[in-house]
Amino acid sequence: MYGQILHPHSPDDCFINVNVGGFKQRMEHGVLNRFPQTRLGRLLCCSTKEAVLELCDDFTPSEMEYYFDRNPRFFCYVINFYLTGKIHLVEGLCVVSFVQEIEYWGIKERHLDYCCSNTFYELMQLAEDKSWDQRSDELQSLGSSIEELSVLKDDIEMFEGSWCADVRRNIWIRLEDPAYSTSAKVIAVASLSAVIVSIVAMCIHSMPDFNQVDHNEREIENPILNFFENLCVLFFSGEFLLRLAVAPSARKFLCSPLNIIDLISIMPFYFTLACDLLADSENTDLENVGKVVQILRLMRVFRILKLARHSSGLRSLGATLRNSSSEVGQLVLFLSVGISMFSALIYYVENESQESELQTMPIGWWWATISMTTVGYGDTFPVTPAGKLVGSVCILCGLLIVALPITNIFNTFSKFYERQKLIEAKAEPSTASTGVLSSSES
Repeated sequence: MYGQILHPHSPDDCFINVNVGGFKQRMEHGVLNRFPQTRLGRLLCCSTKEAVLELCDDFTPSEMEYYFDRNPRFFCYVINFYLTGKIHLVEGLCVVSFVQEIEYWGIKERHLDYCCSNTFYELMQLAEDKSWDQRSDELQSLGSSIEELSVLKDDIEMFEGSWCADVRRNIWIRLEDPAYSTSAKVIAVASLSAVIVSIVAMCIHSMPDFNQVDHNEREIENPILNFFENLCVLFFSGEFLLRLAVAPSARKFLCSPLNIIDLISIMPFYFTLACDLLADSENTDLENVGKVVQILRLMRVFRILKLARHSSGLRSLGATLRNSSSEVGQLVLFLSVGISMFSALIYYVENESQESELQTMPIGWWWATISMTTVGYGDTFPVTPAGKLVGSVCILCGLLIVALPITNIFNTFSKFYERQKLIEAKAEPSTASTGVLSSSES
């Protein structure tokens, strides 16, 4: 009985009235039944009002009118689809909105006409790339940017209730944020200058012209360079101990990567000093102490990493390597496979030639490594025609393999660098307002 009310038998029984956003259209059942899986096609099979309202937004039984709160402009293309069996892109409509509309009406992508299919897939690929970049930026912003912006504020709040809170807070802010005040900038410049002086002294110490010998013809360090070295190490040690003393949390401070680098950069000096004292003693069990001292002195190169505290570029590089581990892993994997393959090929085509130096597999590995990475020292090279052909293919494959993941790594670095600059720009007013607030409270 309800079906007779819903679909009364009349001359108009073969038509339904569709109202889409104010645009009204009378559509024939036969046309809609050509695509029974679409929304309008399924509408004809409904026998209850509840089922009808699941497919449309409103329904008027007296006029047999189905109302849809959708884009009326797009519905013109839907009508054309029922008449021709093909759907076309709507000019000026976002491709994402287009996909949402055809999904609503139950139209499949395979019904796109050939004149619009290529354009549709190109626009979809572009939209997916932009969506991925946006999601990646949002995730990275939530994961790193917000954390970095709020870390200093959280550290300041941890001083509440601790011993000498005001004094430690003021020293901590000046040590951590160079933009806080003039004194903070002076401290940052002094720290950066000490790092540069230490690196320059280490480089000059490796030059033979600056070496000196004692009365026993043993090589000793230049006293002037040694003085600057000791002065810089004392400055680094004092800075590290001061920051550790005023840190709101010693455990959090010691777990920070930058602070670990600071500790590693100063520990070799004290180990070297201890080894020198032991070497001066007449202990026969310490005959290899000299080699240990040389190794520890080489570890002073870690001081270069202290520049990361004052360089947003180095911090961005570290974040890029940390977040691009998959791309770096792929690069290493591709190179390893290529090096293994071409080292074997060059060995088998060159081992019979007496003029070639590629007579063993390890030498082939070395040659394939410097060839695929386009370094090309020229110390080993193929001499046979087949070997030169293998070398040419190796170089071309190396260019392609290295170029594939480099683009993603570079894009990641650019995003982190821009974000780091934005963080520094936002941190200046926030720390300044924090300083004003703390001074007003005191």
